[in-house]
Amino acid sequence: MQFPTIDPVFLQIGPLAFRWYGLMYIIGFVSSYFIIYAGALRRNIPLSRDDVADLIFSVALGIILGGRLGYVLFYNLSFYLEHPLKAIAIWEGGMSFHGGTSGAILAGWLYVRKKRLPFLRILDIGFLAGPVGLFFGRIGNFINGELYGRSTQLPWGMVFPGGGPVPRHPSQLYEAFLEGPVLLLILWLTSRKNPPDGVVFWTFIAGYGLFRSSVELFREPDAQIGLLLGSLSMGQLLSLPMFLLGAFMILRSMKNKVKR
Repeated sequence: MQFPTIDPVFLQIGPLAFRWYGLMYIIGFVSSYFIIYAGALRRNIPLSRDDVADLIFSVALGIILGGRLGYVLFYNLSFYLEHPLKAIAIWEGGMSFHGGTSGAILAGWLYVRKKRLPFLRILDIGFLAGPVGLFFGRIGNFINGELYGRSTQLPWGMVFPGGGPVPRHPSQLYEAFLEGPVLLLILWLTSRKNPPDGVVFWTFIAGYGLFRSSVELFREPDAQIGLLLGSLSMGQLLSLPMFLLGAFMILRSMKNKVKR
């Protein structure tokens, strides 16, 4: 199956080029606004519309800075040590989910600390919006023809422009499905059971860690890194601990609830 020809630029106005990938980020942040505001109303958290907008702006900044720093540190440190000015060239691509998530948590913590809001509850409603952003982000990766999978003979294998003549797993779509609607459904069902504060957040951490680690089996390892420890990709090394930590914290939270 041939990769569909999709122009990564959906609108060109003179020298300004608007890309699908950037649009996916915008859609994700706008969707997060409505999800977080609705969650705040449902859980009686005193967040006004302006507060939600300020929170999303802070978190978006944390995602961008953390995502870039994570990519520099985890995926191509030797290159950026030789070319330090390239580290700020975000427009050239290169973002890390794990770094972006860490940046989002830190930015959120700083914001709610200033506002004296319940941190774990904010994490719960904030990360309920996470799968929406992940879904659109992975669709953006697919449109760009990047982060494709390993070679396959399955009928839906695609020949990507940068992946040589062999058909490959459309791993971006695997991730979009699992980290998007599937994870969102799991988080939504979890939130409806009135769990202890933090459980929805830890469910996101565990769910993402599990799904990302699984899809990495089909995703082409980063060329500059390859496989580590014999058979693990960098994505798996960063995601497996997420799954273990998330699962442990869910069990701990539920155990503490039973004791009460």
